[in-house]
Amino acid sequence: MNERIKIRSLNSESDNRKSKTCTELFDSAQDKLRRRIENPKWAALFAIVVALTVCGARAEAQQPAKIPRIGYVSGTGDPKTPGPLVEGFRRGLRDLGYIEGKNILVEYRYIEGGLDRVPALVAELVQLKVDMLVATFTIAIRAAKQATKTIPIVMVSPTDPVATGIVDSLAHPGGNITGLVRLTRELSGKRLELLKEAVPKISRVGVLWDGNAAPGPAIAFKEYEAAARSLKLEFQSLEVRGPDADVDGAFQAAAKGRANALIVVSNRVVDRHSKRIVDLAIKNRLPSVWEGSEFVEAGGLMSYTSDDLANYRRAATYVDKILKGAKPAGLPVEQPTKFEFVINLKTAKQIGLTIPQSVLYRADKVIK
Repeated sequence: MNERIKIRSLNSESDNRKSKTCTELFDSAQDKLRRRIENPKWAALFAIVVALTVCGARAEAQQPAKIPRIGYVSGTGDPKTPGPLVEGFRRGLRDLGYIEGKNILVEYRYIEGGLDRVPALVAELVQLKVDMLVATFTIAIRAAKQATKTIPIVMVSPTDPVATGIVDSLAHPGGNITGLVRLTRELSGKRLELLKEAVPKISRVGVLWDGNAAPGPAIAFKEYEAAARSLKLEFQSLEVRGPDADVDGAFQAAAKGRANALIVVSNRVVDRHSKRIVDLAIKNRLPSVWEGSEFVEAGGLMSYTSDDLANYRRAATYVDKILKGAKPAGLPVEQPTKFEFVINLKTAKQIGLTIPQSVLYRADKVIK
């Protein structure tokens, strides 16, 4: 028992010595610092060090976070009238809490009919060192892929990006590209099927398409040709070549070939002439099927597409995920789940067509 007390006493004395040594060292250091600060030269130096430390800490605290910059290449609209698809993307950003000009910057570039401008527009955005590119049509997607291997690219593709060599697979896109596919071309057979149901008496279908553009319109043409064979419909190619597509000549060929229905393959060249195509289709009393509901609202007869506004809103979610650290290679390409069948009943009356009630019931939207 006495031995234990002795040991504890020795330990206590040792701890006191250590504590005393530390205290003495601390006091000694304070004295040295005080003496140096009393020296004018050392005082000035000490004041500078303190000032720099405080200012640096304040600057670090006040430095604003970097605002991400997105480059967006649009195939429709212009700076004054961006159009519903751009607005759909903006709405998607707002839904996710992004406010343009405040916590995100978007550099919009519109081709305004000039497809030859696309590579230069993409290069311009790359030179601006944007954090991400959003490409909304095949030519822009290809130009973005060629322009950069490092900047993430979010696509809204009208065609199968695997078939066109944009990505390795939908589940594992690889590289720096991901996004959504609209299935515009893959719905070709369904459009022709709906046309046949709406106008049972049709026998010969003309397909208006841009023969200069690749690969989208060419893929669509083959899809429609295969669908026409399966429905036992005669098929006529009404090929135009951009940028100054001879739309009037195509309708003359349709009349000569006795086509009694029209399918319009959407691309930037053909879309520029959509008003003229709508007018000629009504004048020639041709039921027309389109690859976008906006053309039906402008006077086309009917369309069947994926919900494009939903697609463009969803593109914003890819932007959000990548800004938060996700890698494009690991984000599967999303396919649409919502589709829209639109009929313009006013146009049907203009061309003397009665749409069967069973078809009208299936429409998501009927324009009267």
